[in-house]
Amino acid sequence: MRIQLTALALVAFGTSAMAQDGMTPQVTASDQSVANGVVSADMVTAGANGWMVVHRTDSEMKPGPVVGYAPLRAGENTDVAAILQEDVASGDMLMLMVHSEDGGMETGVFEYTLGATEDGPIRMNDELVMTVISAE
Repeated sequence: MRIQLTALALVAFGTSAMAQDGMTPQVTASDQSVANGVVSADMVTAGANGWMVVHRTDSEMKPGPVVGYAPLRAGENTDVAAILQEDVASGDMLMLMVHSEDGGMETGVFEYTLGATEDGPIRMNDELVMTVISAE
């Protein structure tokens, strides 16, 4: 499912500017109830406009299918909420990850599918920018 976010104005913002400000891309979130169909991150810092993407995962900590996403602005984003697009049960592990807004056909449309390069995950020092939580 693709949702166009017309209100999202995307402006280029280089990671070098973030490095100068001492900002490092990161995701901060805690285990939480998803009974309302939403998963939230307390704070997400992104080097450029992009997406917080919610992947299923397990004890192997590999990103699995996408179950939700939310737009991000360059810089610090607080209380980022992603509507879940499929059921998530208590005890399920979710990986909240920062993805770019690069390589797709349309700006403001999340176009990533597992393994694709469009709107793909970003890396810092060759590591994915993400955190893993458990649904309660």
